[in-house]
Amino acid sequence: MTSVSLGMPASPPPVLAPRRKTRQIKVGSVGVGSDYPVSVQSMTTTPTTDINATLQQIAELTASGCDIVRVACPSQDDADALPIIAKKSQIPVIADIHFQPKYVFAAIEAGCAAVRVNPGNIRKFDDQVKEIAQAAKDHGTSIRIGVNAGSLDKRIMDKYGKATPEALVESAVWEASLFEEHDFHDFKISVKHNDPVVMVRAYELLAQRGDWPLHLGVTEAGPAFQGTIKSATAFGALLSRGIGDTIRVSLSAPPVEEVKVGNQILQSLNLRPRKLEIVSCPSCGRAQVDVYTLADKVTAGLEGLTVPLRVAVMGCVVNGPGEAREADLGVASGNGKGQIFVKGEVVKTVPEDQIVETLIDEAMRIADEMGEADGEDAVQGDPVVTVG
Repeated sequence: MTSVSLGMPASPPPVLAPRRKTRQIKVGSVGVGSDYPVSVQSMTTTPTTDINATLQQIAELTASGCDIVRVACPSQDDADALPIIAKKSQIPVIADIHFQPKYVFAAIEAGCAAVRVNPGNIRKFDDQVKEIAQAAKDHGTSIRIGVNAGSLDKRIMDKYGKATPEALVESAVWEASLFEEHDFHDFKISVKHNDPVVMVRAYELLAQRGDWPLHLGVTEAGPAFQGTIKSATAFGALLSRGIGDTIRVSLSAPPVEEVKVGNQILQSLNLRPRKLEIVSCPSCGRAQVDVYTLADKVTAGLEGLTVPLRVAVMGCVVNGPGEAREADLGVASGNGKGQIFVKGEVVKTVPEDQIVETLIDEAMRIADEMGEADGEDAVQGDPVVTVG
């Protein structure tokens, strides 16, 4: 068989817009800002006091492609658990602090990579910025100023009446100025809202006001389906224009699902290397095979493969051959058989009941070749499925 080039192109894939230029900060070992890739965050759902369960969930998030993890710290018992969690976590840990300012200092002392503070609901926060900035500077800890629509400062709410984009931005810029007055610049900002339109406008305005790195989030985005749509819409609108340096998809679902969605959003915008992508047609009256079942079986068979490989599963002779030729590996099905393509070339024709097995075998063979070319084994993870 003729040797063909497979996988991702040698040159960087195109993006819709260059990244907005920001200052650069570090969250532990992860660089944040326009000089670094956009990172994916999530948050543990286990009680932070249950150290083993929390570390186990962090390990699962790490395996799913999470770059930074946040843990809640609402009590002294949670604060007491932070030193072990921060030390043993494979990825940088951010402590999430609300209400009690003493836990900000406890998290910094515990060795957390960063601390998320919500100025709107921490008592007398503005009066303690100088001390917080000094402690963070002494320990090399970065800060996230997290402004939320549901917890704006009373004076901001009195001025604007509700959490408008302008209200969110005014609160964030004010808090940023307090840290900068004390010569502390290692912080990023988020201005979260549950309405994607309000959220997008707030980040647009904030991006115009300074060069701070921005953390994107649609707060309380909802159950998995709704939250995925809202987050993808909002993040896409901003990331496609270069706005955003870290993201967290907030879902009423296991946190691993947040990471999967976040990674796929970045891959879709070419902001993270694409992995395994399965392109399948939506089926129609022209389809001569059960495309849904075929795509599901191929997806299940390739689960765990994350090499940069596009596999097309097509169900008729109209778009099938063309789409299959565009993929690294594909099948165009019809008349009880399937033509198997590898990078545009028909390598074999097989009976319909052998399509799935053949595609999986070919994908594994290609993955092995790619791994040998890179000098390493194919990485394990979850396939991406695109329905055309």
